[in-house]
Amino acid sequence: MRRLKAVIPVLACLLLAPVAGNQVIAQGRADDVESAFAEATRLHQSGDLEGAIRGYLAILARRPERGDVRSNLGAAYARLGRYEDAIAQYKQALARDQRNQTIRYNLALAYYKAAWFAEAAGEMSSLIASIPKDQPEWFSAVLLLADCQVRLGEYKKVIELLSPLEATYGADRALAYLLGSALISDNQTPKGQVLIDRVFRGEDSAEAHLLIGSILLLADDKHGAVKEFERAMELNPKLPGLQTWYGRALMRLGDGEKAISVFKRELADNPNDFEANLYLGILLKRDKLVDEAFERLSRATRLRPRDSYARYHLAALHATRGKPGEALPLLEAVAKEYPDFVEARVLLASVYYRLNRKADGDREQAVVQKLNAEQQAKQPGAKDGVIPPGPGKPPTDP
Repeated sequence: MRRLKAVIPVLACLLLAPVAGNQVIAQGRADDVESAFAEATRLHQSGDLEGAIRGYLAILARRPERGDVRSNLGAAYARLGRYEDAIAQYKQALARDQRNQTIRYNLALAYYKAAWFAEAAGEMSSLIASIPKDQPEWFSAVLLLADCQVRLGEYKKVIELLSPLEATYGADRALAYLLGSALISDNQTPKGQVLIDRVFRGEDSAEAHLLIGSILLLADDKHGAVKEFERAMELNPKLPGLQTWYGRALMRLGDGEKAISVFKRELADNPNDFEANLYLGILLKRDKLVDEAFERLSRATRLRPRDSYARYHLAALHATRGKPGEALPLLEAVAKEYPDFVEARVLLASVYYRLNRKADGDREQAVVQKLNAEQQAKQPGAKDGVIPPGPGKPPTDP
């Protein structure tokens, strides 16, 4: 069973509504700092994010204790896709105001968008415990926690969390998607598909077809997924993330050439789409378009510095370019975080040998042989010593 790897934007739109409260706070007092804050806020609201960031940083150089300025700075960084910078600012702001639910929620969102799902889940769990259940923000936080758990492979936790809410929120599209995804990934496919069909089948919208297509792709119905994505494109070809999902389905069908053009269409509208950059880079690397591949894989790694799949492919490209020294730290980090990622450890052994570090290469080779033997003992039909994706291990296809 394929595991859910990447958030689909239409689901993100349903989940990522901010908790009530001002993320950008206009201030009107007359002193110099407040005037500077008001000007930075004006730039922020007008869309001049770089100008706003410069303004916020200038204020913090004089008044580092200003949590409201740090919160705004975090919001500006997040708008630019600089999620690690946003996280740093939100954490400092929250340290000065532990009870501020808006900052905690925005910190959780920054973790989520940076694909730090364990950290996002922790923040959302704290938030859920502090919000009364009759407030709409509570349900939004529950959904986001469930989505993090899906991405962490904790499907039974999702089912336990959301099943009691189905009677009350059964028509909610995000709940149906998350619970249906968890049921399908937990090998309860018929029950999951019934839930998805009940909520989405009668709706002829681009969003509904995108959601259904993503579920079909999870269930490895590649052809069915392509049909859903193509119908979604007939209805709204500019729907964020749609081209990325379509490209992933085409890759699974073996049509890499068409997938390249599809990913490029997505990136023309959204150059910071992580999956489009990642998979386009992989395809360009396959086609030996090294410079273009390097640009895409480097951007994917900048967007999600902790994503092991992106780091692995960037390291492989470094090795292809004859730069094993640049590949080494990426691969060592991946092997440490994902010790059962066989492909990364095979490449790491090769890099060690190319750097004349035979003892290290021999050690990695022994680890690979051990992992292969263990996996083959568990799954006698496994081929080529490749460990299938599971919780904690990045998948090796789209």
